[in-house]
Amino acid sequence: MRKFDNYCSNLAVLEKAYKEDIQNEFIVSGIIDKFSVQFELGWKVLKELVLYEGSSIGKTGSPRDIIKEAYRIFDFMDETIWLHMLKDRNDTSHVYNGNMAKELAARILKEYIPVFVSIRESILSKYKDYL
Repeated sequence: MRKFDNYCSNLAVLEKAYKEDIQNEFIVSGIIDKFSVQFELGWKVLKELVLYEGSSIGKTGSPRDIIKEAYRIFDFMDETIWLHMLKDRNDTSHVYNGNMAKELAARILKEYIPVFVSIRESILSKYKDYL
């Protein structure tokens, strides 16, 4: 599945953020931008899998709808953290304050990247024949 390949490729780049200095404003901006792309790829992969599992919500659902449906279908989904990621992704265009940006980058490193990795591993395990 091309969407999943893109998800994995972007995640590999995002994981490099652990080696970077998040005191650097340019690095923080890059982490936030990559997170936004990763989130977008993530919910679209989930949308495709929800469709594959037979749910009609996958045809027209918003990111929030897809997250809620994926949580209902998949035991590897954490609805709460995905909804937090959705809020943070939606708020990224309003992050002007350097401290707020650093806080978001820290949250991406501590909470969100591990979730993206976990989803990757769960999808690989459950859907290896479909991918």
